[in-house]
Amino acid sequence: MSTGNGADSAPDHISTPTTDARAGKNSMFSSLKIRNYRLFATGQAVSNTGTWMQRIAQDWLVLSLTGSASAVGITIALQFLPMMLFGLYGGVLADRLPKRPLLITTQSAMGLTGVALAALTLAGHVQVWHVYLAAFLLGLVTVVDNPARQTFVPEMVGKDQLANAVSLNSANFQSARLVGPAIAGVLITAVGSGWAFLLNGLSFAAPVIGLLLMRTNELHPVEPQPRAKGQLREGLRYVAGRPELIWPIVLVGFIGTFGFNFPIWLSAFVDNVFHGDAGTYGLFNTLIAAGSLAGALLAARRGLSRLRLLTAAAVLFSALLIVTAFAPGFWLFAALLVPIGLFGLTVNVTANSSVQMATDPEMRGRVMALFMMVFTGGTPVGAPLVGWITDTYGARVGMAAGGAVSLAASLAIGLILARVGNLRLRVSRHGVAFVPAAGSRRRELVAVA
Repeated sequence: MSTGNGADSAPDHISTPTTDARAGKNSMFSSLKIRNYRLFATGQAVSNTGTWMQRIAQDWLVLSLTGSASAVGITIALQFLPMMLFGLYGGVLADRLPKRPLLITTQSAMGLTGVALAALTLAGHVQVWHVYLAAFLLGLVTVVDNPARQTFVPEMVGKDQLANAVSLNSANFQSARLVGPAIAGVLITAVGSGWAFLLNGLSFAAPVIGLLLMRTNELHPVEPQPRAKGQLREGLRYVAGRPELIWPIVLVGFIGTFGFNFPIWLSAFVDNVFHGDAGTYGLFNTLIAAGSLAGALLAARRGLSRLRLLTAAAVLFSALLIVTAFAPGFWLFAALLVPIGLFGLTVNVTANSSVQMATDPEMRGRVMALFMMVFTGGTPVGAPLVGWITDTYGARVGMAAGGAVSLAASLAIGLILARVGNLRLRVSRHGVAFVPAAGSRRRELVAVA
């Protein structure tokens, strides 16, 4: 576990009985009692809705212009390529710079990309390379915005509400995922993709206003780290020496690269298997979001993040991908998207909160940048590959292949974590579980496993 200045504050959230008892008393929405976090959450709810509108409109626009699932994969890859190339440098900047003014800048820039794409689309001049360029520029801004947003949460809520706030952030995002695709489907059908892009660009005014209205004297700021040589390498060494950090990050890397390619799979299922339209695509995304929202709210209610839960959710998520890929009918396929969303979100939230709470505050920007780089940065590799498999062998094989790779990784890393935590597999009439090995000294990692 962490041994630096933040060791007492980070790991204890998930390892001590007193903290566990206190976490159990938290309400599902306890972090929303904090004014600054309420402003942040409100602004994010608006901009997240716009973001999901743009995602649906962007995917459908590219598919309409090209008729290719691979082109959708290229768009997604370009959006996440900057994270793969520069993600760690974004974390260094997040540790060096004050978070609030940095977020005002990044959120404003993200709004401008949406307005620019809207102008091209509404004017009737949009081409595929315009969408590619907008996706890449958005990805560049996200390199800094992601770690800054992740690490600004503990500055707003403090350490006691961190797990709850991380879960509510995900609930916020998934709530927008319920509303955004539905609005996008109506707009695309009625007036075209351009209006969805425009509303997304304007939606970023909400988080900027929220950041400006915050009371800075109520924040819990982490002292920015002075510029120094070797800070990036320092962050990598820090993670490499801690199994409770490195293995969850590796796991979400596999899941993010091969398991979270829904724009490719769902657009292919809609177009080639079920022969639907933009409304059907929006419905599928809404069903995944419904499951994800349920998963986020359950995580907020739990208030705890354990590695056993992470690996179990990853296994179930991956297995469901394979089962859903071969669902014979439309409504069975649609119904299975709900538990896929639930377990996928559980993987994301559990990994995010456990990594944040096991990290010293002065290292959090670099660690979370690595987390996001691995989780989303693998998409430039995974999305084109999955898109090619989907185009060549069909939507069902493409989705099953992604699930198979994710499942193999989940099982392997689960066994590694069990070995590191000195656990053994126990099979009983109550189910299958990892428990401490008999007659051996229980390692500290068991507390978070």
